[in-house]
Amino acid sequence: MSFAAMAAPVALIQGASRGLGFEFCKHILKNKSLAAVVATCRNPDGAAELWGLAGQHPGRLTVLKLDVNREEDVRGAAERVKESFGRLDLIVNSSAMLHPSGKGETSLRDVSAQGTISTLMTNTVGPLVMAKYFAALLQKGSGGFGQQPAEKAKQHSGIIVNITAKVGSIGDNGLGGWYSYRMSKAALNMATRNLSIELGRGRPKVLCVSLHPGTVNTDLSRPYHRNVPKDKLFSTEHSVSCLMGIIESLNIEKTGKAYNWDGTELPW
Repeated sequence: MSFAAMAAPVALIQGASRGLGFEFCKHILKNKSLAAVVATCRNPDGAAELWGLAGQHPGRLTVLKLDVNREEDVRGAAERVKESFGRLDLIVNSSAMLHPSGKGETSLRDVSAQGTISTLMTNTVGPLVMAKYFAALLQKGSGGFGQQPAEKAKQHSGIIVNITAKVGSIGDNGLGGWYSYRMSKAALNMATRNLSIELGRGRPKVLCVSLHPGTVNTDLSRPYHRNVPKDKLFSTEHSVSCLMGIIESLNIEKTGKAYNWDGTELPW
């Protein structure tokens, strides 16, 4: 491909077949005219909308099979991206599950070991394993997303974005419940913090943040829409537009933190 020669930005969206992930693909392809997007999902054969988007942007969208619960899938996808592009500028880990049952646990009676483990595997372990295999490619990135200061020592080569949730904030938790989901997102925030320290040492630096998209009209949140005021229920287009605005304004001094959709810092 010619992307490497042009040093055009390359973004990978994990969990791209629907919801926020799909919208990230659309937004980047529309607003970053030269960018290439690698869209990953568990079942590419069933991702009709993704293939339709690829047809609208010939040569710019690559669809790969990747189930974050399967480390061999992550390793294989990293090898494919290395062969095709040799680097990455941005990874967005957007796939998530509320709970295998589709409902958050409202009390201890609803908690099961397997349900908790399944939620943690997708929401926390998956993004961490993504970082393990893709960090080297991000370190070879051109810094095509975010703001680059003049001082080279403070410049970044790539960005890892983990989609978190406000309910994962320990400091903000006043209601309880949703054990698996809350725990998985709190643990994801810790992974983001850890990654920001390790990948921020020396040069090149990889910037790592957690972003809360607000309450978005997706399959994950749909069972709870009746409790959300209309002006607080976002479309995927609005949410991703806000999040991409944050991503484009990031610099290395903002690494290792969690931010709300409006750019305010979310307490751990």
